Amino acid sequence: MKVRVAMSRLPPAGNYAVWRLAAFAGPLLFAQAVHAQEYQLRGAVNEQEVSSSLLAGGTEGIPAPAYEPVSQGAVTDEETDALFPSGEGVGTTISQEPFPPLNPSARPASRPSARANEAEDPSSSMAADASPPGAGIDDLSTGGTRPAGPVEPAYLEEPRRLNQPVLPVEGQARDEPQDSYAPLGLRIGTFNVVPQLEQGLTWTSNANNSPDGGEAVLSQTTLRLRAVSDWSRHGATANAFGTYRKSISGEEVSELEGGADAALRLDFANDLTGTASLGYRAARESASSPVAIASVDRQPLRHTIDGTLGIEKSLGRLRLGLAGDVTRIQYGEAELSDGTRLSQDDRNSTLALMRLRAGYELSPSLAPFVEIEGGRRFYDEDNDSAGYARSATRLGARAGLAVNMSEKLSGEISAGWISEDFADSRLETISGLALAAAIEWSPVRETTLRLDGSTIVEGTTDAGRSGSLLYSGTLRATRSLRANLTGEAAFGAAYRDYVGGGHDLILSGEASLTWWLNRYAGLVGRARHERQTSSLPDRDYDTTSVFMGVTLRR
Repeated sequence: MKVRVAMSRLPPAGNYAVWRLAAFAGPLLFAQAVHAQEYQLRGAVNEQEVSSSLLAGGTEGIPAPAYEPVSQGAVTDEETDALFPSGEGVGTTISQEPFPPLNPSARPASRPSARANEAEDPSSSMAADASPPGAGIDDLSTGGTRPAGPVEPAYLEEPRRLNQPVLPVEGQARDEPQDSYAPLGLRIGTFNVVPQLEQGLTWTSNANNSPDGGEAVLSQTTLRLRAVSDWSRHGATANAFGTYRKSISGEEVSELEGGADAALRLDFANDLTGTASLGYRAARESASSPVAIASVDRQPLRHTIDGTLGIEKSLGRLRLGLAGDVTRIQYGEAELSDGTRLSQDDRNSTLALMRLRAGYELSPSLAPFVEIEGGRRFYDEDNDSAGYARSATRLGARAGLAVNMSEKLSGEISAGWISEDFADSRLETISGLALAAAIEWSPVRETTLRLDGSTIVEGTTDAGRSGSLLYSGTLRATRSLRANLTGEAAFGAAYRDYVGGGHDLILSGEASLTWWLNRYAGLVGRARHERQTSSLPDRDYDTTSVFMGVTLRR
């Protein structure tokens, strides 16, 4: 289209400025009308088209500065394209760095003044690019992001788990896994009591452990009770058992034995602890007893009562203890083969001892100690049936090591010397090496080894003889083969050293299995062999026995 302007129609010179403004604004108004017509034909304007036109390279206006990474090689073109593949993101410069993990501990604080700077200065996006490391990553007010600067070392770490397991409060241990076959017990006051009844049949090759004993089949019933206190302070335990054996066939046997014991621990202030214990046991004397009774048909019943009262004090690493022990041994009458009864009152005695112990704690697990003891053995009768005064003075000393490694290893072992000097000068003093042990070791889970050892002074009423020292020890292993199957094996050895010459050696072995059907019932099988060899005549014997039965508990 051609436009011709006649020179004759030009406005006067005074109106030249008005015509000049009209000539400049007219094309702009015409262009706006044309664009408005185009948009009306195309429909409503969408935000994506506006964004595309603003971000296009040929758009007039203030050009957006090209992003330059702070560090070379921080990002690649592929990473930039992956963030906004279609050119999305409006209103500010887009950060080309990969978004760091949302780690609250490593997240820099936002800058609230950034929006105000953008309102005042159109080039605020350039100022954002030049922000120092640690500037805000998110700008929630504009919906965009800001460059975060160089990657911080904290961003390279793996995200931390925020819901960490909570440790137990001090003094409160985590609950151990429950044994589905463990007894629940009965709640009686502040004690948990576990009763257990065992019933079965025993076959034995030697019913009374004598050199000429015969075999028999016995009905054997055993009742056991165990009680443990549930106190926040102090502690107490109690145990009781009773066993009755009666012959069904073979050699005649009818025996009843039982016992009970209780222990109490009191925790006082200033690292002071008091202990007390009391025990009782009644059992018929074995035919292998060192006291020989001629023509005996039934051995006498032996009653043993012992009690202990002690106190312990800790002074730094030093451990001091003082205890008093009383042991009472009393015998019933022996039944002879002719039907008469023979009194054993001259064998009744009471032993009273005082023990003083001093130990030093090398570590919380190890504490060596030394102990001395002194006391007197009193016989009820001044002279026995043979005319000997058997009351004696008791002296002893020993050194040992106490170990306490929690459930792994605990107990003590010691060695020393012991002697009893009789009031009657015709009797030789009983003296010798004293060994003792009570230690428990768990080498692996569900396996326990226990070693028990002791040295006992045995008296006698044989004319001219003082008595003997009995060394005995038992090594017992217990293993949970399965959740409901428990195995146990034991090996025992005892050596009796007679004063004046002679000795006995007793060896024994035992193995048992218990298969628990549930918490309350199980099947039990047990086999045992015992052999005694002696340097004295008519004392050798061996016994083999097998027990099968059921056990019930609550």
